[in-house]
Amino acid sequence: MTPTESVKYLEHVASAESPDAIIYTSEYNDRLFYENLVKLAYLLKERNFNTPIIIVNNDADKDFKKKILQFGADDCISSNFEPEKLNYWIDFLKLFKKLAKENSTEKDQFSDVKISFEKRMFDILVSGVLLLVASPIMLLIALIIKLESKGPVFYISKRAGMGYKVFNFLKFRSMSTGADKELSKLLHLNQYSGGVEVKDENGSNPVFFKIKNDPRITRFGKFLRDTSLDELPQLINVLKGDMSIVGNRPLPLYEAQQLTKDQAALRFMAPAGITGLWQVTKRGKSEMSEQERIDLDMSYAKNHSFMFDIKLLLKTVPALFQEEAV
Repeated sequence: MTPTESVKYLEHVASAESPDAIIYTSEYNDRLFYENLVKLAYLLKERNFNTPIIIVNNDADKDFKKKILQFGADDCISSNFEPEKLNYWIDFLKLFKKLAKENSTEKDQFSDVKISFEKRMFDILVSGVLLLVASPIMLLIALIIKLESKGPVFYISKRAGMGYKVFNFLKFRSMSTGADKELSKLLHLNQYSGGVEVKDENGSNPVFFKIKNDPRITRFGKFLRDTSLDELPQLINVLKGDMSIVGNRPLPLYEAQQLTKDQAALRFMAPAGITGLWQVTKRGKSEMSEQERIDLDMSYAKNHSFMFDIKLLLKTVPALFQEEAV
């Protein structure tokens, strides 16, 4: 179906038959395509459909991606995608669009929420200095990771931060290569599920996922995690503006998609950070529940300020010496 045909289809389709997604390849890249892209975005909004528009383009640069987003598309991906991940991403985009509509009034209150000038200057100064100071250590860590096991030095994953902004989250790789593929075999070990399979007491999947003594972690990886040295590359994220030094932890997309309704979405109105309220107050305490973590994230979102960040930062160093990271 061409973009023109899609417009005609959406003009007459019943609400119950709304498509899950509209996907076009880069062969459509002329003036008519952009005109129809605007029409599609308008029709979807007018018909109250949560259908995401996705463009497939292997050679897309930043300017092209920016342009198609401005004209109404929701994302631009390459053709080298896995069907399962694409299905998941479509579900995430649909939930995000639904949230934007359901909470339009609430979101208007946060539309002007930005990282304050002093906080951003602090982030640039601290991350820049720390990267310079830690660069020899980071080079040594990279070398050891390469010597210990095959695979990349960095673990890069998509995370949702402030305002649901999705970015590439950096960490030193602390697990064996292919660890993500073993995740389904370890769901019963999730510390947020209370030792039961995947469902919680309400019969739904726990939002957060973390395993104590994860068998996928390498020997050196355990040292990196115990000392929090695996977090050092996130200073690059801070310098780029993806994150802040202090804030709510950016969430993996499979976790973020479950926090797109009710007041839990409030936690995304605060900056994403390397350290924050729940890390400081609950680090070393294994009894933290999923709801406690959500409540702490929302509390930070409501009360964060530059001085509050400084207080949390001063408490971070002693918290690093607790036995267990949450």
